[in-house]
Amino acid sequence: MTDTATPASDIAPPAETLIAEPHVLTPHVALGRVIMLVNPLSGGVGANAADEAAAILAEYACETTIVALDGGQFDVQVQEALDACPDALFVLAGDGTAGTIASRAGPDGPLIAPLPGGTMNMLPKALYGTADWKIALKLALEEGAPQRVAGGEVTDGEFRQAFFCAAILGSPALWAPAREAVREGKFGLAWAYGRRALKRAFSGRLRFSLDGRADRRAEALVLISPLISKAMDEHTGLEAAAMNPADALEAFRLAAHAVFTDWRQDPAVTTKAIQKATVRARSRIPAVIDGEPALLRHEAKVRFIRTAFRALAPNPPTPGESV
Repeated sequence: MTDTATPASDIAPPAETLIAEPHVLTPHVALGRVIMLVNPLSGGVGANAADEAAAILAEYACETTIVALDGGQFDVQVQEALDACPDALFVLAGDGTAGTIASRAGPDGPLIAPLPGGTMNMLPKALYGTADWKIALKLALEEGAPQRVAGGEVTDGEFRQAFFCAAILGSPALWAPAREAVREGKFGLAWAYGRRALKRAFSGRLRFSLDGRADRRAEALVLISPLISKAMDEHTGLEAAAMNPADALEAFRLAAHAVFTDWRQDPAVTTKAIQKATVRARSRIPAVIDGEPALLRHEAKVRFIRTAFRALAPNPPTPGESV
């Protein structure tokens, strides 16, 4: 019997000599150097998130710095990251933190990739179509492109808060936690939130003016960014939706739509495109701004921002969930 030798080219090299090829980065923008800010205390992040992120980023051929945010050093850490002028700044944190950093970056700062690390994750879901931060991170790295993100800003005296998805002003702002509880299957908690919201209904209707026009009244005013609006073209304005239930029965129906379906379908809601709004009430105004609760003074102003910041997201952005 004649032995047949296997060609040397067909012999696999020893395991220790194998070097994994890096994953391919997006062709739409250069990502030579990136910084990732991680808030380990955020509800959707977890104690091991920084290590997990480092393991993922190590698979890509880019220089990476990961910073764990410290509440006492937050402003300094964020400013240092912005001053470093990375090609992209990834933010793994809740809606409020991600929105604050995106607002500080502005249209001239680095590309921002707000990953889903909070509870509602409105902005990340709209940009990446997922609530899994690891999937969103890989999408940004492999398919990301510069995306102009329009938004709005709510001001009330010294209070100033940007939003990139939606701001709800008025007592129905309290329905947002109920809807989120339904999504998580916590129906008892959703019922408790819903009862509290209904008790607040008619406690003080809003007066509002859109683009300087005459005052109107409503139970609530919702301002929706073009990123997630079903009625607006990109960068043309905010979608303003006024909620006007005539009685308790209509308020209950509107609350049900707000919790279970698309509330824009309700006949008590009217929408239009606007550039600015002024909202007034006799008592302080409850609000939810990109998922974060706030209690505004008796008068607040809202304005449209054509380019609030530039995001690193798939082109075109993956459709997110409706507000």
